[in-house]
Amino acid sequence: MLMSEIAKAETEAEAQELSNALWEIWTTAPDDAAQDMLTNGMARRGSYDYLGALTQFDALVAYCPDYAEGYNQRAFVHFLSGSYDKALQDLDRTLEITPDHIGALSGRALTLFELGREEQGQLALRAALAFNPWLPERFRLRPLEPKDPDDTEL
Repeated sequence: MLMSEIAKAETEAEAQELSNALWEIWTTAPDDAAQDMLTNGMARRGSYDYLGALTQFDALVAYCPDYAEGYNQRAFVHFLSGSYDKALQDLDRTLEITPDHIGALSGRALTLFELGREEQGQLALRAALAFNPWLPERFRLRPLEPKDPDDTEL
């Protein structure tokens, strides 16, 4: 329901309000112990204690391996630390669990850009924008290079 409302939002403010509600859902962990790990990890990340945040998120994904937000939050710390390959692994896991996770899709696009994989990043950005056309990352959208019809991959 929220996803379709975000996609149809007529203003950025409306999309942001709906996105905030979606983040509340994503950041509600399966139980109290998981919630504590998530909350502590996010607080540590917010105070630039990336090692402490990673410790919390590592514990969270070990405790709740099917909780997408644990991987997504750990990916964010990896991204902020410049560990883009690790971020991409966690983003891919997030998307395996929750394929329409807008934050992971946009994070994947930004990570691919940092890795110099512009075309893949553009495709990931388009996927995120299909769910929320008002994302701040929309300004990074560039035309895709046309495929050479004589270029065939085996």
